[in-house]
Amino acid sequence: MREAGRRLGLVHQQIAGEIRAGMSTMDVNRIGEQLILDQGCIPSCKNYEGFPAAFCVSVNEEVVHGIPSDGRILAEGDIVSLDTVLSYKGYHADATRTIPVGKVSKAARLLIERTRESFFVGMRKAFAGRHLHEISRAIGDYAKGFGYGIVRDYCGHGIGADMHEDPEIPNYRQWRRGIKLKPGMTLAVEPMINMGTGNVVWAEGNDWTAMSADMSLSAHYENTVLITDGKPEILTITDDEREAGYLDLF
Repeated sequence: MREAGRRLGLVHQQIAGEIRAGMSTMDVNRIGEQLILDQGCIPSCKNYEGFPAAFCVSVNEEVVHGIPSDGRILAEGDIVSLDTVLSYKGYHADATRTIPVGKVSKAARLLIERTRESFFVGMRKAFAGRHLHEISRAIGDYAKGFGYGIVRDYCGHGIGADMHEDPEIPNYRQWRRGIKLKPGMTLAVEPMINMGTGNVVWAEGNDWTAMSADMSLSAHYENTVLITDGKPEILTITDDEREAGYLDLF
């Protein structure tokens, strides 16, 4: 799991530097798939339950599961969420980053930053002996404080030998505390935060792509996390994020 996560962090580090206006979302997918293969890994999303690509490439109001297309061209000011899973020696790692395309609006930049921050606020509760839904509450309360909408139709999950395992990990307050966290658990924690409503609708013509119901911008940030005897270990952190001090946020 550590090695799968390290390799996925490298993939995200590299593909972020490739994003530019004028490229198609299929271009993004092609680059990303090759980066995964270059790491000696398998692109787990490709053909998963019929999904046709290695990356979910979701632009602006698309929350998750955007299907790459040669006809969808990135423009200056867009934001694009890159969600992918890879498998290394039979174990999966899952991570998402939302990337600005060129110069974006202040509101878009803050949405990206605060969605990422909500993840790390959640990590302050990701300690053995605490309960799973303490993470959910921390993420949701942080995002809600800015007036953002929190997506409820999708959530995080356990991960390991299978891409999606129990437990589900919502990004908002729950009535119950959830399971107790124990060392060795591996979780994919992934806030999906909208600038407007948290409600989603699905794109016409496919059963995959979810969009914010009011067509407001959406950001998505995800890492694969290992619960330990001490601080949680973020397995898919990128070198840039490490150098920026994000690990000091929890």
